[in-house]
Amino acid sequence: MLEDTSKTTEEREGCPFCSGKHKERTDAEYKDLMNRLKRIEGQVRGVEGMLENNAYCIDILTQVSAVTSALNSFNKVLLSNHIKTCVAENIRAGNDEVIDELTASLQKLMK
Repeated sequence: MLEDTSKTTEEREGCPFCSGKHKERTDAEYKDLMNRLKRIEGQVRGVEGMLENNAYCIDILTQVSAVTSALNSFNKVLLSNHIKTCVAENIRAGNDEVIDELTASLQKLMK
């Protein structure tokens, strides 16, 4: 069998930060999450611009706080979707290990 050379090593082997599991998202969920990330990306670029333009520290801190809030909001939406789909489906299928995975993830998120 020939190896697909059109993909990068990362695409073939998977993300080095990922568990190897995959999740099919609805178009609506995908678009919502991507829109949130794009806004966050813009906010971070804005903070970078503020720093480059020697903005006042408190002004930068205020914008960083907004980025943090936006990331927290992203996490809440993603976690809610995860519980409603992945966790619920696994429990229905008799895979209670997903509960341990969820509690371990929550412990990491709440540091």
